[in-house]
Amino acid sequence: MANWQPSPGETCLARSPGRFATGTANAVAGMRWFRDTGRNDIQDGLAGWPEGPLFTVRSKSERRARAAGSFGVRAAALAVLGAVEALSAAGSIGSGPRGTGRSHDHENEVDDFPVMWAGPGTLARTLPWQLDPSRCAEHYRTHIVVTDRRVLVIGFPDEDTTQDEVLWQTDRDSIADVERRTFTKVGVEAVITFTDGSWCRLAPPEANDHWEVVRHLAYASKLVAPEALTPGQKETVTAFAAERPSFRTVVTRRPSGNFTIEVTSGPSPDPREGSDPRLRLMGPDGEHVTFEPGDL
Repeated sequence: MANWQPSPGETCLARSPGRFATGTANAVAGMRWFRDTGRNDIQDGLAGWPEGPLFTVRSKSERRARAAGSFGVRAAALAVLGAVEALSAAGSIGSGPRGTGRSHDHENEVDDFPVMWAGPGTLARTLPWQLDPSRCAEHYRTHIVVTDRRVLVIGFPDEDTTQDEVLWQTDRDSIADVERRTFTKVGVEAVITFTDGSWCRLAPPEANDHWEVVRHLAYASKLVAPEALTPGQKETVTAFAAERPSFRTVVTRRPSGNFTIEVTSGPSPDPREGSDPRLRLMGPDGEHVTFEPGDL
């Protein structure tokens, strides 16, 4: 069990691997920047941060050369695409995470790729440098934790979470907005804006369309006590928990009016199944309901 535990009376809603995102568009692929509101690079002025790499947006000629170099790889991939699609259709394999799609923020996803946007004295400037994979040892891990009170960044040097330590935390109320971004290779990223106007862009380290921390950050999760459940909901929750006896189950009311039952740790979502084993959605009598805006 991890060293970090919520305080008495506090409920952990989600704990998932997370870090600063990485550029996807050709001009900024593999890069990230830390900017002030004038779009100046501020990484050398962030308190306590070790030195990191200096990135430069690729020129048009460099982009063309990069595109030409990857053409042969894409052509080779096309040679086996038909076989892969056939296997997928037969159910032998599943589809991967969704593609990058189209950018809806050209300035900050294609022309530039800031993962921190922060004026002097703002909250985003206090984020820990360990979120930057360019500054960490290869096996260092960071988790984003969301509770009903706080958001935390927890770090540990390898897969052993018993060595974790709190690197940063803030009250849940200090977050003004969270926007899902899908112009990425990992399925979903999150732009988190704080109440002082500063923001950061975070992502899971691996492909994940079900990054649960985003759900609990994007919409305030209202915990529902067991005694407040209807008889039908209690039955559904009991059945869900019985399938996951080693994990704690929580129920939250979503902005849509539906309810989620989920575990705060446990099996990771399998993109081949298109579902999340941590989560089940139910209505006021415990019945199955379809997802609506505000549920995820």
